[in-house]
Amino acid sequence: MKITIIGGGPGGLYFSILTKKAMPHCQIDIYERNKPDDSFGFGVVFSDETLGEFLKRDMQSYELIRSKFAYWDDIIVARNGEEVCIAGNGFCGCSRKTLLQLLQQRCLEEGVNLHFEQDVEDLSQFADSDIIIASDGIGSAIRTTYQKEFETKIELKKNRFVWLGSTKPLDAFTYFFRSTPHGTIVAHSYQYEEGMSTWIFECSDETWQKHGFEVTNETDTMAKIAEIFKDELEGHPLISNKSHWRQFPHVTNENWYHNNIVLLGDAKATAHYSIGSGTKLAMDSAIGLSDAVIANPTNVQAAFEQYDKTRRNTVEMIQYAAIVSLDWFENMDRHMQHSFQQFAFGCMTRSKKVTFENLRLRDASFTNKVLEEFNTNNYINDKNQSAAFTLFKLRNIELQNRIVMSSMGQYVAENGLVNDWHFQHYTSRAVGGVGLILTEMTAISETARITHGCTGIYTSEQVTAWKRITEFIHQYTQSKIGIQLGHSGRKGCSKIPWDEQLQGNKWELISASAIPFNENSACPKEISLEDMQLVKNQFVQAAKNANEAGFDMIELQAHHGFLLASFLSPLTNIRNDNFGGNIQNRLKYPLEVFTAIREVFPTEKPISVRISATDWAENGISEQDVLVISEAFKKAGADIINVSTGNTVADQKPQTGRMWQTPFSDAVRNTVHIPTITAGSIQDIDQINTIILNGRADLVALGRPLLLDANFVRNAQAYEQFQANDIPNPYKMGGSHLYPLKASERKQLEGMKKALKPKSNKK
Repeated sequence: MKITIIGGGPGGLYFSILTKKAMPHCQIDIYERNKPDDSFGFGVVFSDETLGEFLKRDMQSYELIRSKFAYWDDIIVARNGEEVCIAGNGFCGCSRKTLLQLLQQRCLEEGVNLHFEQDVEDLSQFADSDIIIASDGIGSAIRTTYQKEFETKIELKKNRFVWLGSTKPLDAFTYFFRSTPHGTIVAHSYQYEEGMSTWIFECSDETWQKHGFEVTNETDTMAKIAEIFKDELEGHPLISNKSHWRQFPHVTNENWYHNNIVLLGDAKATAHYSIGSGTKLAMDSAIGLSDAVIANPTNVQAAFEQYDKTRRNTVEMIQYAAIVSLDWFENMDRHMQHSFQQFAFGCMTRSKKVTFENLRLRDASFTNKVLEEFNTNNYINDKNQSAAFTLFKLRNIELQNRIVMSSMGQYVAENGLVNDWHFQHYTSRAVGGVGLILTEMTAISETARITHGCTGIYTSEQVTAWKRITEFIHQYTQSKIGIQLGHSGRKGCSKIPWDEQLQGNKWELISASAIPFNENSACPKEISLEDMQLVKNQFVQAAKNANEAGFDMIELQAHHGFLLASFLSPLTNIRNDNFGGNIQNRLKYPLEVFTAIREVFPTEKPISVRISATDWAENGISEQDVLVISEAFKKAGADIINVSTGNTVADQKPQTGRMWQTPFSDAVRNTVHIPTITAGSIQDIDQINTIILNGRADLVALGRPLLLDANFVRNAQAYEQFQANDIPNPYKMGGSHLYPLKASERKQLEGMKKALKPKSNKK
């Protein structure tokens, strides 16, 4: 087999070493446009986990790298002179130039042919190659030539960054955050060899512009940066190496191979440096490609298919985590308002890969500081109390914990009337200790229902049935219960999820504009001014009924493309009157409805508004729109915003993952300064604590985790060894069984996590 590699970076070099070792008779040629000792940038970073993989794959290169790296176990977060050290992380830094030289040495030892100062533009000279690997970097000429075939997408991210070096010694990877009159600048810094450290300075484009930085003016950049970070640099100079300001290019390719050409390294996919080195991603992918070629020595297409199959999910997960991490840095100014320990904790958990428990196992002294600061700020006497089980007040109601039962349709009502199923559904979760229960969307009229199985609160009989539930909850538990009032709009008259077809009569649909939800949906009527008044009156009566039924709270449904939400999104509102057009107009009617129900609902009782913070579709609602909406509801008297996303249009493309909606809650909470509820693939008490402690939300809503586990909260309390005072008397004896059991399970789990922690590669 003949393999040609364009680009002599770490990915291509490492692939060559592994493949040539396994297939000695294979001819491998690497063509690099630079000289052997050319290198841009300064250091690269590897974790203990990555080093462990290198050890398994090629002992010689592992030992060479290990002989030259600077190892650290700590991460320091520093802000304007304050700092905290977090131990137990296990990383090393290595000079990029040294790394290239070591890998080049290993290539020569294995018999790989290296060709330097070869700028390849025409692949026709390699017509006899079985495989051509495009490993020629972010600006890959080969990928650009075949960008349609690879379906390449490159998105320049908002922040500006510049890569510099310094002689300042560092004992740990350190994030230096510095406030300036023009905004925050952060330095990602680490030592990579004795007497040399990497410093990547990053800031928003606005901050960059106001400081008067210039893209290629290295002298001016270093002078200004050195002055801003003079305390951190302690007299050590900054060093440049073609250190121009850039915006990070997020590169993705729908296809990783075309004919006999395959992508590797930054040509294939990039991951923001804030979660680790792109070099690591390139070398990990080199391992995957080498494995695939070795397993399929006579079938190139099968090798490429294996490469894609085994690596794509991992790469996309890393890229997603990198984007979430980058989002945190793009909003540094927003996070700087937090108290210091919370800020540091937010920095450490920004990508959502690391949680409170992860950090506690690494360095309990740090998490103790975070927890103590949180409890002090919330006037909690027990400084070690779990954040999820702290009290939270909304107007005159006090929630016993921060865990909310999200609105989940049950679809078993008849004529809008709740029954025994609903009684057990809601009361069992209250007995199970949920702080706040939010009912399924409850219709304000018969034609406001989503399905024939949806609940309502538009008749006296329905009010009485709901009252049976609220009275039980108030008599036997400390849980609070709120009702989500809504109108289905264009998503009404839908079939029950588990039914084959629609059961019962149809009714006319209304929406902000006459746009059907999908190709199989009926087209709604554009709601008239007369109907808008009627619907508003129905909301008002429903609010009065909710109070009569004994609800502690109302949540107004203005999310997921239902009637009120259809006014808010430009994808569903194309009206030409005063209720269409800009966000101020699109907001008018939902705000009118909110104001009307706020006027009739008792002052001491809170009202929440649930919104969709993105439509996950092109030209949908913008982040600025969402902030305007949230601010308007806050001024109108909303007590908390339940931040959801999507389900506005059928062709949405959401980016899901654990805790995937928390950044949107973060934006609303910490920009508008109103409490928020978040939801979205939140599965355990550790994630709940993490979200609350890093300030992304005040309350955490669970949906599916509560469907088959009514005692989720009780199990979590036992896991945390939190002594709940609201367990009903008939059930209290169960604690003598549950608490020791959960303590034992936690000890076993933590033991497994410690055992699985990568071995230290410190010399």
